[in-house]
Amino acid sequence: MATDIKDAVHAFDASAVMRLLPTRPRLLALGEPTHGEDTLLDLRNELFRQLVEQEGYRTIAIESDCLMGLVVDDYVTSGKGTLDDVMEHGFSHGWGASAANRELVRWMRAHNEGRPASEQVRFAGFDGPLEITAAASPRRALTALHSYLTAQVDADLLPCTAETLDGLLGTDDRWTDPAAMMDPSQSVGQSSDAGRLRLLADDLVALLDAQTPHLITATSREDLDRARLYGRTATGLLRYHHWMADTSPARMTRLCALRDLMMSHNLLAVAARGPALVHAQNSHLQREKSSMQMWQGRVEWWSAGALVSAQLGKEYAFVATALGTIRHQGVDTPPPDTLEGLLYELPDDRCVINPPRLTTALGDTLPTPRVSPWFGYATFDPAHLVNSDGIVFVKDVLRS
Repeated sequence: MATDIKDAVHAFDASAVMRLLPTRPRLLALGEPTHGEDTLLDLRNELFRQLVEQEGYRTIAIESDCLMGLVVDDYVTSGKGTLDDVMEHGFSHGWGASAANRELVRWMRAHNEGRPASEQVRFAGFDGPLEITAAASPRRALTALHSYLTAQVDADLLPCTAETLDGLLGTDDRWTDPAAMMDPSQSVGQSSDAGRLRLLADDLVALLDAQTPHLITATSREDLDRARLYGRTATGLLRYHHWMADTSPARMTRLCALRDLMMSHNLLAVAARGPALVHAQNSHLQREKSSMQMWQGRVEWWSAGALVSAQLGKEYAFVATALGTIRHQGVDTPPPDTLEGLLYELPDDRCVINPPRLTTALGDTLPTPRVSPWFGYATFDPAHLVNSDGIVFVKDVLRS
């Protein structure tokens, strides 16, 4: 059957990916079906380096804490800090321990050395400061936004003082208590203090927007963009904490949706700055709804990719990654009637697939969806071919 799809298969490189697209998209997203495998991250690094050098992309955004990512961006653009400190403090989810992520940061710094700001490659985390198990305190984002406004606008316009914010926030550990994910009664998100903080955060963001003509001249565009990031993050976190305290059956659906909504807002802000490359789990970047089996059943929500695609249209492109084996995780040779099994018969270790041509070659019957033998690996749904701009296939993922 592999000979029937040869017209859909191309050697892996940036030019093969770009030939799949009608024009260079403003936001080009590469997904991965599992986290923490340097084989996939090395492939990402190679592809992104080519796209920066050949296609003029100027930001690399990954699925990591948006506030922590500012540490990485400062380092790659100005050399602030050390590589060791950046890897320790600039990434969430433990991504800083990855050798491939370290190499990405090292390369970005070397690429930017001696270049003017307009030619430098920027770094961004686009995830919120949260994970499925817990969410951060809104303190950092709220106080940073308040400090920025305090330095630039009349004090009478501020909705509160820094002392008021500090009192309402209280200790950070009451926001970050991991017990709140499984027990809504442990969440502080619907307390009177949290309710007042949501109103104050909204007022601070409104003040930021209302003062834009002044702020854009009184401060730098960079400082204003960071203040907007603090505003998005503060309001997003407070909204997330509010629904952590919810007891309705829709609680987890709301929380998953809110996380991807925060991601989408950050991606749209990155795209507004110029052409950007994005890397995350396939499910965050696909145009279809995402889904997950959780303790109370299956939940579905619109992915960040679906939300961004609805805004950007053809300016957004999504290339999924599918793979054959991760033998060290118990993922062995895929069954021949699955899409991964069909692609596994190809001779190349990695290749780029044209989805419309592959769909034509497959005819009226889609391959059988592959069942994942390991919870950390999400297989590619053949029904998603129609909404994917490309597929990168990796035959074997080796132990990092």
